[in-house]
Amino acid sequence: MAYFVQLYLVILAAFLAIDLVWLGLVARRFYRKQLGFIMAAKTNLLAAISFYVLFNLGVLFFVVSPGLESGSLEITLLRAALFGLITYATYDLTNLATLKAWPLIVTLVDILWGVVLVVLISLLGFLAGQWLV
Repeated sequence: MAYFVQLYLVILAAFLAIDLVWLGLVARRFYRKQLGFIMAAKTNLLAAISFYVLFNLGVLFFVVSPGLESGSLEITLLRAALFGLITYATYDLTNLATLKAWPLIVTLVDILWGVVLVVLISLLGFLAGQWLV
């Protein structure tokens, strides 16, 4: 059990660090320009924390653990790309389908970002999992 908690914390820390750089530095102006008209003045911290906790649990359960069990980095990265694609597409395509004026460019950029992000954190999780054994 301690192994999975440690692995989860590695994945969560990697996600937070990488995503905060993306949201805070790299894409901040992009999202504000594209979505500023619907952005809240303050972040709902409970919702954000809930997302981070649950999403990274999903990465551990559906991507990193099966990858470590198979012993295959390739399987891990394939599962990571699919998990990132499916989860981010669920959010972005639902918004594109249901929200007036949701920009297509946000959908495309965000889905690509989801794939890249999950591949990166899964790579780190896989390597940490091998090291923690």
